Amino acid sequence: MIPAKENTGKQNSAQAEKFGSFAFFDVESFLRRVLRNWYWFVLMAALGYAISWVYSKYYAQRVYTSSLSLSISNNTASYFTPNQSINFIWGQNGNQDGVYLKKMLLSRSHNEYLVKELGLYVNYSTKGLIKQTYLDKFDSPVFLEIDPTHLQQVDYPITLIPKGGDRYEVVLPEEKESRSLYSYETESFSYIAEYPAPKSKIITVNEWFTTPNLRFKLVKNPQKTTIELENIILTLSTVNHTVNSLVSTISVDFDKEINTIMIISKSGYNLNGTVNFLNTSVNELQKKRLIDQNTVDKNTEDYLVENLAAIRQKLDSSAAVLNNMKVKEGLYDIANRDEKVLERIKTLETQKAQILTKINSLNSIRNTLNSQNLDRMISSDAAGISDGIFNATVSELKALYLKRRELAQIYTPNSEPMREINRQINEARGNSTGSLRNYQASYMNELSKIDRDIAQESRNLTAYPEKERRYLDAERGYNMIEATYNSLLSKQNETQMRVATNKSDITVIDPAKNLGQGPIAPDVQRTKYTIIGGLLLLPLLLIAISEALDNRVRNIRELLQATRIPLLGVIGRNNHHNNLTVLEQPRASVSEAFRGIRANLRFLHKEDQQSKIILVTSSVGGEGKTYASINIASVLGLSGKKTILLGMDLRKPKIFGDFKIDNKYGISNYLTGEVEINQIINQTSIPNLHVATSGPIPPNPSELLMSEQNMMFLKELREIYDFIIIDSPPVGLVADSFELMKYANASIYVVRHEYTEKYMLKMITEKYHNHEVENLGIVYNDFQVQKGYGYSYGYGYGYGYGYFDEDKNYTEPLFIRIRNFFRRLLNRN
Repeated sequence: MIPAKENTGKQNSAQAEKFGSFAFFDVESFLRRVLRNWYWFVLMAALGYAISWVYSKYYAQRVYTSSLSLSISNNTASYFTPNQSINFIWGQNGNQDGVYLKKMLLSRSHNEYLVKELGLYVNYSTKGLIKQTYLDKFDSPVFLEIDPTHLQQVDYPITLIPKGGDRYEVVLPEEKESRSLYSYETESFSYIAEYPAPKSKIITVNEWFTTPNLRFKLVKNPQKTTIELENIILTLSTVNHTVNSLVSTISVDFDKEINTIMIISKSGYNLNGTVNFLNTSVNELQKKRLIDQNTVDKNTEDYLVENLAAIRQKLDSSAAVLNNMKVKEGLYDIANRDEKVLERIKTLETQKAQILTKINSLNSIRNTLNSQNLDRMISSDAAGISDGIFNATVSELKALYLKRRELAQIYTPNSEPMREINRQINEARGNSTGSLRNYQASYMNELSKIDRDIAQESRNLTAYPEKERRYLDAERGYNMIEATYNSLLSKQNETQMRVATNKSDITVIDPAKNLGQGPIAPDVQRTKYTIIGGLLLLPLLLIAISEALDNRVRNIRELLQATRIPLLGVIGRNNHHNNLTVLEQPRASVSEAFRGIRANLRFLHKEDQQSKIILVTSSVGGEGKTYASINIASVLGLSGKKTILLGMDLRKPKIFGDFKIDNKYGISNYLTGEVEINQIINQTSIPNLHVATSGPIPPNPSELLMSEQNMMFLKELREIYDFIIIDSPPVGLVADSFELMKYANASIYVVRHEYTEKYMLKMITEKYHNHEVENLGIVYNDFQVQKGYGYSYGYGYGYGYGYFDEDKNYTEPLFIRIRNFFRRLLNRN
């Protein structure tokens, strides 16, 4: 009998509160139910695998990525290509030129140019029975060329079906034509009048297909395609939508070790498409960079040519004046000339000519900045500016002008973004003009100093006669203009050389290639595990919810921990056709379990008493109370003890049916005085076992059971029998059994596996631990264990060992057969 009752004195209220309280969630029972329902998990796993396979093969759109790496040389210095050394001037360690290039690569203007130049607003795809696959433009045997002057319908799938040769059938959607059409010239929508639905038509390559909402022709792909396509689906998109979609798929990163190396990546549904786009994008960027690099030099060259022409006129005029003086006045040379003074004056005037040239160039740069037309900017070298900060501010200013033009298409002039960009422009313009003012002041100071030196040296020439002084002045003027002309001519040669030798500062290290890269998304493996895991969680969740909501007793260990009432035995499921298991199947495992209960009953009562009354009850009907009463009485009778079974469940009599006894007269008749005691006692097939049935259902069963007559009835039976087994009413429904327990030597409370509600045990547990009920034990009924795994709590010795009647029809589970096979194999070896 397990466990024994704890008689450790009076229990405190906190401990008593725990008795009869079951855990909210029984983990052991949950795990057992999971194992019993293993086939649902196998089914869900198979279903999840099938769904993931179908999704991966027919519905998942693969996303591919390709990358390109390039280096940015730092040997250029331009307003439009900021020099790497700027970072050191500003005290920064970042890659200013790389950041500028990144902005260009992600800029709307650059990508809009590519969209229009490459026709990326045309989307190519093909569709099988289930899945639609995106194509690269060069995977298609023909290209779609639109008429930009004609309004076109976007997001309108055009299906081409090859008809052999250069003929294709154009199939248009039914009833999807729209009156809102898009213009690729103005990049805006316009409404047109209603028109009939366009019809499908077969056209040849280079033949125009014209409808109110479309006008295009097919151009043959110059490259030979290797893919045989049953259909080609073409869809037009707006330029704005295409640019936005394109920019979102481009990423630009810098090498962690060398920040002048850029890694550009592009993702898309077609690998060839990403490769072609990256290579074309960088190629166009190289061209644009070279144009930007040459723009300033060409502007400078034009500026120098213009100034050289003006200086040439002055030089010719000065030469004519000098020659005229030589001819008319015969002054080919002046006697006693101070050559040292004249040489110093010539050097100073040459320096003055160079400074005046720089000042003129500086004024030209300032005027260009004020005009906001930076495309006409000349080189800062012409003005003698070698300040990287100035070049950077001009580059920033140009970028801000471009950004303001883009924002002006979206925002109103007084909006917050426009006010902010104007503030940034004013700040950048102030920084650049501030640098120019500093250079202007520096040049003016140098010019004043040179003028003072020239004036000082000129005083030494006052000793010459007026005629000779006029000749020297004319000669000095000619030399100064000639020095200016030579200076401009030298700068023109430098500029022309630079234009001739310029090359893009972008060098591609690794171009984008199709190397058979696998898709980066979707994560098919992760999706598969997610689907399978989700489906596996479904039965697990249902079992968990069912377990949490199920208040039935399923676990013997939990039952004993909650009630702390001794366990007399565990009864297995009754597969017999009636309740007489012990009598008709004496070798059954269930019969052996009742014998175990008979042995454990001695722990509930004192052996020195003459006769024992054992009361059997339960919480509600259907828990096996009558079944337990009949079989306990049977094993006691078979053991040689004179036993009587009393059917005192007067409201629902049952015993008479199993023993095939007439229930015309029973205990209810005796207690009302209708019959004598010998008229209600019936013989059975067991000599030592008698049965007294309930009799007809009385109108006052409770009063009869608690009457003095019933007490006298039990007292009289004590004199005759060794054991009196009472099949009493359920205590969870009526209180009759509690009154009868006062006269019983032992009480048996029947709990049925997966039937008895946990809350029903609260009352009997409290009464037991409050000592209102004495000598109480539990019988756990209808318990099923996994066959072949040994015995549990007195439920026999297990199946498959030839000990019980059931063993002759027993088949070992597959797991046990496999285990035993390997055991025999190992023992044989």
